[in-house]
Amino acid sequence: MKSPAKYGNHKLMVVACLALSLVIASYAEGQRFGGQGYGGQGFGGSRRSDPTVFDRNEFPMWEIKKPYAKDVFTFVRIKTQPSWNRSSNRNWTADYPDADFYFSWRLHQLTSLQVNPDPITLELTDPQLNDFPFVFLAAPQSVDFSAAEVTALREYLLNGGFMMCDEFFGTIQWDLFHHQLKRVFPEFEPVELNLSHEIFHMVYDLDFIPQVPAIHFWQRLGITYHPVAGTEVDNKPHFFGLHDAAGRMMVLICHNNDIQDGWEREGEDKEFFTQFSVRQSYPMGINIVTYALTH
Repeated sequence: MKSPAKYGNHKLMVVACLALSLVIASYAEGQRFGGQGYGGQGFGGSRRSDPTVFDRNEFPMWEIKKPYAKDVFTFVRIKTQPSWNRSSNRNWTADYPDADFYFSWRLHQLTSLQVNPDPITLELTDPQLNDFPFVFLAAPQSVDFSAAEVTALREYLLNGGFMMCDEFFGTIQWDLFHHQLKRVFPEFEPVELNLSHEIFHMVYDLDFIPQVPAIHFWQRLGITYHPVAGTEVDNKPHFFGLHDAAGRMMVLICHNNDIQDGWEREGEDKEFFTQFSVRQSYPMGINIVTYALTH
């Protein structure tokens, strides 16, 4: 695995002055990237029937500068076998592939990181996992780790890896994932991060705890959470860190949040794009990646 320290200089290289307000302005002027409309679909785009089948030409493409090819950042999504008796039918494909491609594009556009235009998916037991310092786990309430996955994930994280977990809501889904996490690290407990934590201020200085909903719940019900069982007890956003014995954060847990929906759905609704993609999902995502690569 490339040590996070190897990416340390990127913290200073991130182009913070490229505020996301510039992206809003470009969209307001009707600017399009890659000859495509917003998000490649145009506002009002539809959801995929099979997220694993897509045309690469739908998404932005760019070249990696040769001198930095070895230090390129690749967005890695974890593939898991879901437990279908869980409280949600969501699995690793939630918001895939659009979220991965558009977040990679914005990282390339808004920072000086050399970003791979082609995000990938890997199983936890894939030996290649150790080549990447950052991985993303969607719908963590759906996972039921095998013994081999428990071992592989524990080794990956203890060896310096970082995992972001996103898109699960309510106390029931929390308990499901917490159980799996304790199988990996019975000796460690997630700790809630308050707004003073540096992860909220790495590049974009947030003055609130982000909460991003699925676009359809926001459009139909005007709420910023998924109304699943357990949200009647708690529907407020929480960010938790799981740290190793030395205090290094190994896992960031975005609970009562769907950060990646702001990436995936950036082209479907102008108001959603402005309120959630621009002001919350992209700033928080960039902050998280920057934190992961510099700690």
